Amino acid sequence: EMILNKFRDENIDILVGTQMVVKGHHFPNVTLVGVIAADSSLFMDDYKSNERTFQILTQVAGRAGREGNSGNVIIQTYNPDNFAIECSKLQNYKMFYDEEIKFRKLLKYPPFCDIIKIEINDVNRNQTSSTATKIYSNLVKQNENNIMEIYKPMPAPIDKIKNRYRWRIIVRCKFSNTIIDKINNSIIDIKGVNTRITVDVNPNSML
Repeated sequence: EMILNKFRDENIDILVGTQMVVKGHHFPNVTLVGVIAADSSLFMDDYKSNERTFQILTQVAGRAGREGNSGNVIIQTYNPDNFAIECSKLQNYKMFYDEEIKFRKLLKYPPFCDIIKIEINDVNRNQTSSTATKIYSNLVKQNENNIMEIYKPMPAPIDKIKNRYRWRIIVRCKFSNTIIDKINNSIIDIKGVNTRITVDVNPNSML
């Protein structure tokens, strides 16, 4: 807060930061914004990676040239032809939507199906993996009519947070009460003093 106030009061000329500096701040005299490694969010293991990249870049572009001042935005990228980056450069929301919705339909991503993330975390690495394997086995047994597409358990992209190991199982399906029952039946007998299981439908983040 102290740094942001100094910047707002023009006691600091250049502010360097993460995505935090682009969200919700109003600095009327900022006329130049630079983005380093804009591609980093494109290649995350997340079906929303294009959407997230477009959102971040359009937000950061909005920090420059406020209250009538002209502004410039410089984006460093190895993929200048990527449609998310191109649409953010043009500030064209409809163009991005039209491309992204075709991509989602082709790959059967939301809103054309539902994605369920089952996350297992524990302080013990082996306990985490064995619990994930057991839940996966239970899900497969529950999937007699093949109404779910179940991916094998894997460590999460960020596989450890606050000394807790994280694994995940991804399920693709049409969400319904039947699916709820099958998932509940798959985790109901899971026991572990330090084991935590969370189920997230169409998660905001796949990480």
